[in-house]
Amino acid sequence: MKRNARVATWWRACRFLMVEGAAAVVSLAFVFAGLIIAALLILVVGWLLVPPYVRMLRFWAGEARRRTGTYTGAVIADRYPPMADQPGFADVRTLLASRSVRRDFAWVTVHGFAALVAGFVAVVLPLAAVNSLVIPAYWWAMPEDEPVGNIYLVTSWPLAATMPLIAAAYAGIAWWLIPAMARAIAALATTLLAPTRETELSQRVSALTASRAAALDAHSAELRRIERDLHDGAQNRLVAVVMMLGLAERSLRVDPDQALPQLVRAQDAASDALSELRTLVHDIYPPILDELGLEGAVAALAGRSTVTCILDVRNLHRAPAAVEAAAYFVVAEALTNVVKHSGADTVHLTISTRSGQTGSTMIIDVVDDGRGGADELAGSGLRGIRRRVAAFEGTMTLDSPRGGPTTLEVELPCGF
Repeated sequence: MKRNARVATWWRACRFLMVEGAAAVVSLAFVFAGLIIAALLILVVGWLLVPPYVRMLRFWAGEARRRTGTYTGAVIADRYPPMADQPGFADVRTLLASRSVRRDFAWVTVHGFAALVAGFVAVVLPLAAVNSLVIPAYWWAMPEDEPVGNIYLVTSWPLAATMPLIAAAYAGIAWWLIPAMARAIAALATTLLAPTRETELSQRVSALTASRAAALDAHSAELRRIERDLHDGAQNRLVAVVMMLGLAERSLRVDPDQALPQLVRAQDAASDALSELRTLVHDIYPPILDELGLEGAVAALAGRSTVTCILDVRNLHRAPAAVEAAAYFVVAEALTNVVKHSGADTVHLTISTRSGQTGSTMIIDVVDDGRGGADELAGSGLRGIRRRVAAFEGTMTLDSPRGGPTTLEVELPCGF
């Protein structure tokens, strides 16, 4: 079993080098194209060629990451700064000065030559071993005046008998050298194509800045909503209560019989105001989360939905209160959108927790069989979900083709 595993490992390394050797031809084409574009930078056309060249270079580097990741089993992260759709002169200058472009070009340059040699060696060494092994048979089959050989000519049986030793030497070199070269080519991609620590820190700072801005936007939007709900709802009702109590006070002096109905109306208005205040408090932080937990709270939402909701909770772990509250409101808003806009008969709601190296992530999937065509720009509901999710450095993915189905996937990191 161990021998078979070693042979399989060697064969994987050999195939990897052969593929990389073929890919090296493309890398060399990128090198020559880059040199030509660099020479053309004195002209406008050179600057116009930079953005498409960088896009293709990033694609080719991404393919190398994929191939290397398949061979090594380790994922090489892809962290490029975004490119403008129609980059201007300043954008092109930024691209040319960016570390990612320099590292990608350095990789295609080294890869183009190193992988070409490694791929050639990976093909030649095994063939040389096989050729040396069968040379005695060639020599025996050929006429006496036709010597054969590779390192030296075989003209006698003693020389022919040494050819298997040459084959064994070739095989031994190939057995050791090919995996070593494969590791070197993979290490080249890992070193030059993986983002540097400075890049990761810079992008982390950018992500935190964007997350902070999203949190502030979400907080501001929430304050505006609370102010609007108080102004349009409870405040108006409390003003009405004050007016009704004033009328009741006047009626007590003039016509006591009219005071009781006015007091009853004031009591009803006060009850409505209290109900709206409770709803408002519920929207800030639902008490049901403390009472039943997220699973129970979401089950209550699913049970109240007028569209049949199939709830599937898988391996759900407890998360910080802020994350659970965000998840609750995401589900509530998503189900509200389904009821109002989808025309669906059934909605499938799945909530689970996925554990990874960077911590746990809560996954929320909402799939309905409605008409589809959901547009994030057309309403505030989906934008509100995205804003709330972004505040936790989460992601929201929407897939809603015309005719349905609509799939909403939200990922919320639980490390808060």
